[in-house]
Amino acid sequence: MEFRNRKAKRNYQILKTLEVGIVLTGNEIKSIRAGKINFKDSYAAIKNGEVWLYNLHISPYNKGSYQDYSPTRIRKLLLNKHEINRLEKKIQEKGFTLIPIRLYINEKSLAKIELAIAKGKREYEKREKIKEREAHREMESAKLVN
Repeated sequence: MEFRNRKAKRNYQILKTLEVGIVLTGNEIKSIRAGKINFKDSYAAIKNGEVWLYNLHISPYNKGSYQDYSPTRIRKLLLNKHEINRLEKKIQEKGFTLIPIRLYINEKSLAKIELAIAKGKREYEKREKIKEREAHREMESAKLVN
């Protein structure tokens, strides 16, 4: 079971990715298995030597009984100190941020997030990419016609 942040590659230039664990409640993992997740505006930040995930929307599990939670609550990501220090050095460079690219449940039934070190794209860079893609499509269609 896998969920992708489809807008990440459109809005960011992805430099490096790493797999991290995430701290969830029981109802949250059930909701993820039901596919009730949204990556819109989600990002990760380092605070007090720990990595936290913000704005990841996991809808409340409708059959849950007692554990109500805020759908966009701040969730802790599981990394060791060495990885956190390396990420912190990289993020301090101008324009870099941490964004979640995908969330999946591995073979041991643990939820994992693929986190990316990324740099935001400018509007003109996005337009250039669209122009390149359209030109490539036109060339391919011209080859098929000939």
